[in-house]
Amino acid sequence: MERIGVRELRQHATRYLALVKAGETVEVTDRGELVARLVPVTVAETVRDELIRAGQLAPAAQPRGRVRRRPATSGMTTAEALDLERGDQ
Repeated sequence: MERIGVRELRQHATRYLALVKAGETVEVTDRGELVARLVPVTVAETVRDELIRAGQLAPAAQPRGRVRRRPATSGMTTAEALDLERGDQ
Protein backbone atom coordinates (compact mmCIF):
# COMPACT_ATOMS: atom_id res chain seq x y z
CA MET A 1 0.00 0.00 0.00
CA GLU A 2 1.35 3.37 -0.99
CA ARG A 3 0.73 6.59 0.94
CA ILE A 4 0.98 9.94 -0.85
CA GLY A 5 0.06 13.56 -0.30
CA VAL A 6 -2.63 15.49 -2.14
CA ARG A 7 -0.05 17.48 -4.12
CA GLU A 8 1.69 14.27 -5.26
CA LEU A 9 -1.65 12.82 -6.35
CA ARG A 10 -2.54 15.99 -8.25
CA GLN A 11 0.81 16.04 -10.06
CA HIS A 12 0.92 12.31 -10.89
CA ALA A 13 -2.72 11.19 -10.90
CA THR A 14 -2.28 8.98 -13.97
CA ARG A 15 0.55 7.04 -12.33
CA TYR A 16 -1.46 6.37 -9.15
CA LEU A 17 -4.62 5.46 -11.01
CA ALA A 18 -2.59 2.91 -12.98
CA LEU A 19 -1.39 1.42 -9.68
CA VAL A 20 -4.96 1.19 -8.42
CA LYS A 21 -6.09 -0.36 -11.69
CA ALA A 22 -3.34 -2.97 -11.23
CA GLY A 23 -4.80 -3.90 -7.84
CA GLU A 24 -2.86 -1.67 -5.44
CA THR A 25 -4.42 0.53 -2.76
CA VAL A 26 -3.23 4.13 -2.46
CA GLU A 27 -3.86 6.23 0.64
CA VAL A 28 -3.99 10.01 0.22
CA THR A 29 -3.03 12.38 3.03
CA ASP A 30 -3.48 16.10 3.54
CA ARG A 31 -0.82 17.52 5.87
CA GLY A 32 -0.19 14.05 7.26
CA GLU A 33 -3.88 13.24 7.91
CA LEU A 34 -5.44 10.39 5.95
CA VAL A 35 -8.27 11.84 3.82
CA ALA A 36 -8.90 9.24 1.12
CA ARG A 37 -8.17 5.71 0.06
CA LEU A 38 -8.08 4.74 -3.61
CA VAL A 39 -8.97 1.07 -4.00
CA PRO A 40 -9.52 -1.06 -7.08
CA VAL A 41 -13.08 -1.89 -8.05
CA THR A 42 -13.83 -5.52 -8.66
CA VAL A 43 -16.45 -6.49 -11.21
CA ALA A 44 -18.21 -8.91 -8.87
CA GLU A 45 -18.39 -6.43 -6.01
CA THR A 46 -21.85 -5.10 -5.31
CA VAL A 47 -23.09 -2.39 -3.01
CA ARG A 48 -24.25 -5.17 -0.66
CA ASP A 49 -20.74 -6.67 -0.57
CA GLU A 50 -19.25 -3.25 0.11
CA LEU A 51 -21.64 -2.60 3.01
CA ILE A 52 -20.89 -6.01 4.52
CA ARG A 53 -17.14 -5.41 4.26
CA ALA A 54 -17.55 -1.98 5.89
CA GLY A 55 -19.49 -3.54 8.78
CA GLN A 56 -22.64 -1.55 7.96
CA LEU A 57 -24.69 -4.59 6.94
CA ALA A 58 -24.85 -8.06 8.46
CA PRO A 59 -25.52 -10.87 5.98
CA ALA A 60 -28.44 -13.19 6.64
CA ALA A 61 -27.59 -16.33 8.60
CA GLN A 62 -29.67 -18.46 6.24
CA PRO A 63 -31.18 -17.74 2.85
CA ARG A 64 -34.90 -17.09 3.04
CA GLY A 65 -35.80 -18.28 -0.43
CA ARG A 66 -38.24 -16.68 -2.79
CA VAL A 67 -41.23 -14.69 -1.65
CA ARG A 68 -44.45 -16.27 -2.80
CA ARG A 69 -47.27 -14.12 -4.06
CA ARG A 70 -50.67 -14.83 -2.61
CA PRO A 71 -53.63 -14.51 -4.95
CA ALA A 72 -56.19 -11.83 -4.15
CA THR A 73 -59.25 -13.37 -2.53
CA SER A 74 -61.66 -10.43 -2.37
CA GLY A 75 -62.89 -10.70 -5.94
CA MET A 76 -62.50 -6.91 -6.34
CA THR A 77 -60.49 -5.16 -8.99
CA THR A 78 -57.66 -2.89 -7.90
CA ALA A 79 -59.72 0.18 -8.80
CA GLU A 80 -62.64 -1.06 -6.68
CA ALA A 81 -60.35 -1.75 -3.72
CA LEU A 82 -58.83 1.74 -3.99
CA ASP A 83 -62.26 3.34 -4.21
CA LEU A 84 -63.35 1.45 -1.10
CA GLU A 85 -60.15 2.41 0.75
CA ARG A 86 -60.56 6.08 -0.17
CA GLY A 87 -64.24 6.14 0.64
CA ASP A 88 -65.29 6.78 -2.98
CA GLN A 89 -68.08 4.20 -2.89
